[in-house]
Amino acid sequence: MKQDLWLFENKAYKKGFLKIAGIDEAGRGPLAGPVISAAVILPKTFENNDITDSKKLTGKKREVLYNLIYQKAVSIGIGIVDNISIDNINILQASLLSMLIAVKNLNTRPDFLLIDGAHKINTNICQSPIIKGDSLSISIASASIIAKVTRDRIMEKYHVKYPLYNFDKNKGYPTKKHKEAIAGFGLTPIHRKTFKGVKEHIE
Repeated sequence: MKQDLWLFENKAYKKGFLKIAGIDEAGRGPLAGPVISAAVILPKTFENNDITDSKKLTGKKREVLYNLIYQKAVSIGIGIVDNISIDNINILQASLLSMLIAVKNLNTRPDFLLIDGAHKINTNICQSPIIKGDSLSISIASASIIAKVTRDRIMEKYHVKYPLYNFDKNKGYPTKKHKEAIAGFGLTPIHRKTFKGVKEHIE
C-alpha cells in the first residue's frame, strides 16, 4: 500500500491550520558550497504520485518535478547559508538557519511548519519536526526537490569558476576525485574549512 503523503498535512488541517509549509535542506554533507533549504506551501488540490524524497529521484526527474512544483505551489521560499557561516556556526546551526530564512522568504506566511529531521527552528510559528519527513510528507518531499535542484544549479555554476574540482558532477560531496583535487590543487574560497577532508589541507 502506497504511503499517504498527505497524512501529516491532513492532521494539521483538521486542527484548523490553513497554510502548511514543508521544509527541507540540501547540502549538509558536502566539503564545499552552501547549505540550502526550501519551504513549500502546496494547495490542497495538489496531486502527483512521483513526488518523493529527492535522493530517490534521478536528476532529470527532479528537474521535471521542480518545474511542476514551482507552477503549482502557493508559495516557495529559499534559504541559503554560505560556507563561511557554516564554518562559523557549524553545519547543524547553519542548516536550521537556512530553514528559517526559507520560511521568511515565503510570500505567504504559513501557520504550521512540517520540518524534515529532529530539530525545530527559531520561530513562533507552530511546527512539527518529522524524522525522514522527506519520505513521509508531500510538502517536505517537494521542499527536498526544490532545495536539491537549487543547490545543484549553484554548484554547476561554481564548476565553471573552479573546473578542476568537478563540482558539476560531485556537487561538493567528498568523492574520491574531489578529495584528490583538494590534495593536488588546494582549497577554493567555497570549501568548508572546518570539515574533515578539508581542514587537513589548510596551510
